[in-house]
Order: sequence, then structure tokens, then C-alpha cells
Amino acid sequence: MAAQDLSLTAHLMRRAGFGATRAELERLAEKPYEELVEDLLHPERFPEVERDLLDRYLSEPFATIPVSVGIWIYRMVNTKRPLEEKMTLFWHHVFATGFSKIQNVNAMVRQVESFRRHSLSNLRGILTALSKDPAMIFWLDNSENHRDEINENYGRELLELFSMGVGNYSEDDIKNCAKAFTGWTFAQPIPLYPQGEFPTEFEYRTDDHDDGVKTFLGETGQLDGSHVIDIIVRQSATARFVSRHLYNFFVADEAQVPAWSEAPPRDPAAIDALAKAFESSNGDIRSVMRVLFNSDFFKKARYGKVKSPAELVAGVIKLAGTHTEPNRGLEAVGVAAAAMGQSLYDPPTVEGWHTGREWIDGGALNERVNFAVDELDDVTRPGIRDIVRRIAAEGGSLAPGRLVEQCVELAGPVQVSGATREAMLRFAQAGGELSFESEDAAERSARRVARLLQFIVASREYQLA
Repeated sequence: MAAQDLSLTAHLMRRAGFGATRAELERLAEKPYEELVEDLLHPERFPEVERDLLDRYLSEPFATIPVSVGIWIYRMVNTKRPLEEKMTLFWHHVFATGFSKIQNVNAMVRQVESFRRHSLSNLRGILTALSKDPAMIFWLDNSENHRDEINENYGRELLELFSMGVGNYSEDDIKNCAKAFTGWTFAQPIPLYPQGEFPTEFEYRTDDHDDGVKTFLGETGQLDGSHVIDIIVRQSATARFVSRHLYNFFVADEAQVPAWSEAPPRDPAAIDALAKAFESSNGDIRSVMRVLFNSDFFKKARYGKVKSPAELVAGVIKLAGTHTEPNRGLEAVGVAAAAMGQSLYDPPTVEGWHTGREWIDGGALNERVNFAVDELDDVTRPGIRDIVRRIAAEGGSLAPGRLVEQCVELAGPVQVSGATREAMLRFAQAGGELSFESEDAAERSARRVARLLQFIVASREYQLA
């Protein structure tokens, strides 16, 4: 298999998932690229992660956020449906809802499950499910939105951050949007004690809904929330705003969302192509993602994004070959991602997380490097053993230059700069040639391979997707 094919496949799997092992890449690269994309776009072709297995090893009488985060990271690492899980993370970022206010683990988990279920569907269905989600209703106060006293929080954020962006609607549109969603609330859940958290369900209260005539984005009628969503999805502004979100998450780092009304897109032609796919498919996200992954702008956008903590953590775990079965150590992995700046289930604000270079400000970079290096500090871990086995299979002695070449290839492939490669070569040369001819020599060589892998995951280049 040509190295270029593997490199493109690796790029696709980093962006459409959370990376892939060398064995997975070799298997995936046997298919034409376009077929790989179709497999990713149709997760139903592949089995789901076994929920019973997760419950058996990680369930508790009272659900907690650390356990729930651990379960989600397990899914990222082990799913056969990587794009489904990546889209779930995308929607969690765009429709940011935080446990800090919700204080109900069950509601947060059910929201993320809804994102997973609707991940590649039509935006109309996604926004409808979101508007009926109890966690979102409570997060943005739509439960306090009444026919006689409207609360604009959800209506405002639906337009500003979730669908259209600033500058594409008026204050009257916000008010009428809020009126359309009056009566969209949730049933009061059973109290927490003594049995733990109970789920709550969406509830539509006709007696609290404003059924009067409203004008929203130029359309007039007895509009309710469903009508508003239909109108939103038909807007060209929505097509462009959602496309820019997708570009920022899957292609290359953009300015932060609040700046989008002022800062032009990084690649206007790419946004045009994605928006055209959105409009021609009436808001079908799968259709937009098909255009995105098959485009030249995506294929060329390698190492143009700083990995989010979740991406970094899941990718390093896949490289190490650990956590292939549920275990309580997954809770610590979630804590590590939080220390890097991404507390899953608890984004800092309704804007979600600030991305790009802001992921590596201050002490966050130290946390990232320390986690990656520590995860590869044991030569008995399956991923390291596999790389050592592949290197040893060359037979005879291995020169330092060849060791660097092999490690960079098998850990990614990772595209490193000349300066990084030179530093790695000096590191490798300090130990001379590798040999696997005797048991002692093989053990020493395995440790050197592991150290060089640690060097790679600590590099600047490895922080980029």
C-alpha cells in the first residue's frame, strides 16, 4: 500500500474519528477513499458499542459525570462508528449545555445520546430534538418561557449560536421566536432520593403556548416552534453558519464564533461549497459531510487544526492500545481531558469551547504532553508492542535514521518538521544501532522505541490533527 494512501486514510480517520491504529489503517486503506467516506457516513452498517458491557463494568447506583465521561471516551476509542461519535462531540460543542447548571447526570447523558442518534440527520430534525430536550430547556430557561411572560434566552441563542449567527435576524424576530416556543417545557422528574436520578420528558403545554399571529424572518402566521425551525433551516444564513461550524471543527481552525460577523471565513470557496450542499439537500448533514470529506480543501488540510483534548486523549489511547475493555481507569482519563481544558458534559458557556490555539494556552500544553508521555511509558502496552514487533521484523540491526523513519511512520504517519526530525535523530543516535538478536538486546531496543514514541507524542506536530 502506497504511503500516500495511508497518509490520506490517517488524515480522514483523525478528522472523521479519533485516529486509527496501524493495523486499522492498513485494513481501511484497502478500500477506495470514496468508499471509506461512505462507510463513515453510514454508521448503521457497523455494530454499536455494547451498552450492556458498559453497564456491567461501569454502572453505579447513582450516575456520576466522571463515569459518564469515561464511558464516552471508551466509545471514542472503541467504536466501529467513528464519525457518529465525532459528530456527537461536534453537536455537544455547538449546542453547548453544561452540567454546572443542569445538575442532573441522567439529563446530560440523554442529551448526548440524542446527539448521537441524530448526528448525521437533517438539521430540521436535529433542532427539533434539541428544542424538546429537557437539559437544553432548563439550560436556556425555556421552562420559564410563558405565554404571558416570555423568556428570550433560548430563542436568542437558537438564532445567534445554534443556526444563523449575528446580523441575520432582528430583535423582533427573537421575541417572536421566543413566543413560538412558549409551552415547550418538561415534566417535573421524580425526586432524586432515595433511588437516584429519574429521567424527565418533554412536555407541550397548550395552555401556556402563545398561539397568536407572529411574524418571523418575514413569514407570518400562527407560528409555533416547529414552524420557526422550518423557516430557520430554509435560510441561506443558516446554510453558511452551519457550514462554517463544520469547517472549523473538521477542516481547519477558524476565528472564534463571536467574531464571525466581523471576520471572513478562512476559505470562502469551501464555505460556498458546503452551503450549496446544505441548501440543495434541504439541510441534510450527511450530504454536507460527503462534500466536505471528498473535497480537495479537506484532503489538503492536514495538520491545520490543534487537537481538542478529547481528540488528543482518545488518539493517544488508541496509539497505546489501552482501554480496549471497560475499566474504572477511564474516569481518570476524563479528568485528564478536563485538566487540558475540555470538561465533557460541562462546556464553560453557551458558546462551547474556544478552539484552535486556545487549546494550548498556558499550562494546558504541559497537561497534554504529560498525559501523552505517561500513556506511552510502558513497553508492555499493546500498541507499543505492535510497533516494536513491526520494527523488529526488518531483521538484523537498525540504524538510528531508520528507527526515526519507522517510528514516525508507525505512530501516524506523523508529518514532522526538519527541526523535529533532526532532534529525534540526535536522540536516536545517542543509543547507536538497534538490535533484536538476543533477548537482552531486544528488551533494550523496545525501551528505545518507546522513548522515541514518547518524543513524537510530545512534539509540536503531534498536537495538530
